[in-house]
Amino acid sequence: MLILTAARSVRPDRRRKVAARQRYCDMQTGDVIRNAARPLAYGCVLALLCCAASFAAADDGTYAQDSVLKEAGDFLGAGAEGVAEVIEKLFQDLGRPTGFIKGSEASGALGIGARYGNGTLQLKGGAVQTVHWTGPSIGFDAGANASKVFVLVYHLHRVDDLFQRFPALDGSFYFVGGVSANYHQSGDIILAPIRLGGGLRAGVNIGYMKYTREKTWNPL
Repeated sequence: MLILTAARSVRPDRRRKVAARQRYCDMQTGDVIRNAARPLAYGCVLALLCCAASFAAADDGTYAQDSVLKEAGDFLGAGAEGVAEVIEKLFQDLGRPTGFIKGSEASGALGIGARYGNGTLQLKGGAVQTVHWTGPSIGFDAGANASKVFVLVYHLHRVDDLFQRFPALDGSFYFVGGVSANYHQSGDIILAPIRLGGGLRAGVNIGYMKYTREKTWNPL
C-alpha cells in the first residue's frame, strides 16, 4: 500500500516536469519565430515607406526627368542633339519643374533688339494655357535667330502668376542647329528656355521677357 502511494506521488511531479519542459520549448520556438519575423516585418515597413515616398514624389505636382526628356525630344525632333545633356544639367541645378512651355520665337539684335514668341504652357496639375512673350535685348550681341523653344517652368502653380516680367541674363553662342539654355527669374518662379534653331548669334545680352495672354508687338 505504501509503495502504491509513493508511485502515485511521483506521477504528478513527472507531469509537472513534462509541462515545464513543454513550456520552455514553446518559449524557445516563439523566440525563434519572433526573431525570424522581425527582419521581415522591418523589411515590409521599409518597402511601404519607399512606396509611399515614390507615390509622393510622383504626385507632388512636378515632372520627372524622363517625362521631360520625352516631351522635349518629341517636340524638338531628332535633330536636337545635346538636349538631353542640357536637361540633365537643368535638373541638377533646379530640380523637377512644375510645368513646361512648347513654343517658337524669333529675335534679332545689333546692340539693341527684341524677341517675340508664343507657345502652350502645361502645368503638372493639368492647366493648359496659350501664352505669348516679348522683350527687349540690350547688350553686346549681333545677328538674328529663329528657334523652337522648350521652356522648363519652376515653382509656378497658378497660370496667372506667369503673366509678368522675368529679368534675364543671357550669355550664349547660337550655332546652326545648336542648343542653348538660360534662366529668367521673378521671385520664386524660374523659367529655363531651351532653344533650338537656325541663325547665328553671339554675345551677352541683358533684358527681360514679358509674358502675356494676348499677342503684342510692344517689347516693353
